[in-house]
Amino acid sequence: MSVIQVNNISKHFGSLKAVDGLSFEVQAGQVFGFLGQNGSGKSTTIRMLLSLIHPTSGSIQIFGDSIASNRNKVLEEIGAIIERPDLYPYLSAKEHLQLFAKLRSKKITPSSIEDTLVKVGLKDRAKDKVHTFSLGMKQRLGIGIALLHNPSLIILDEPTNGLDPQGISDIRNLIQHLAKEEGKTILVSSHILSEIEQMASHILILHKGKKLADGPIQTLLDPNKMIVHLTTTNDEQAIQVILASSFSNYLLKRPAGIYLSIPHFEIPLLNQFLIQAGVGLINVESRNSLEDYFLQLTSNSN
Repeated sequence: MSVIQVNNISKHFGSLKAVDGLSFEVQAGQVFGFLGQNGSGKSTTIRMLLSLIHPTSGSIQIFGDSIASNRNKVLEEIGAIIERPDLYPYLSAKEHLQLFAKLRSKKITPSSIEDTLVKVGLKDRAKDKVHTFSLGMKQRLGIGIALLHNPSLIILDEPTNGLDPQGISDIRNLIQHLAKEEGKTILVSSHILSEIEQMASHILILHKGKKLADGPIQTLLDPNKMIVHLTTTNDEQAIQVILASSFSNYLLKRPAGIYLSIPHFEIPLLNQFLIQAGVGLINVESRNSLEDYFLQLTSNSN
């Protein structure tokens, strides 16, 4: 079942095309990673999904309804955090949930508030004032507010931004729990690629407002194609040797270092060729990560 359908949306701010002809779908139960560098159009797209701003062109359906014509109905089924949540420093975690419960049209019981505190790991700090909380705890409380009305779709914009390793791990575990144990559909944007690789089943990569890739991580990260990083005694010489060979098509544009995207079975042939050509090889590191894939796509698109 398709939860989000984005059909050829664009958003222009004067002469700036923040989002340009973007289409994608998010299926029920997915953790959908929404990736892009700063200025790629991620936050603009999320604001359009939440009807905070309107597309210049194109359409968005959520749960089969148009967000433009059925805004209130659609938003009742969405919980969202846009970057850091706005909280009141001298209210407690529980008081925050009680306050936001009153603002909801859907009746939220005291037991739902207690359950939410447990879910986000704040039961033991329920009565403590928010100004005593760490950034990670504030982020978990923000997610708790977004979950309070039991939404089917959760949209999180940079939920781990600025967190320490423990805070990042807590948010990741919470997202995975919500998807696997509660069947929530989650769209999460982030620039921390290693985190998205651990939690998401599908990804979309946005660059300068345009879609570069979209699909299951396991399909996009082809195990037969590796990113190889070469360390040599003379990188300039090594690059010239590679450019004059059949391996030149594998060479990637990177600001520093020598990187190739190459089938795994050709890596020994590359090593042998470079040695025979007199290149002083210090190290050959092969990887196949989301970060490498992302850098490969965005570097070739600049």
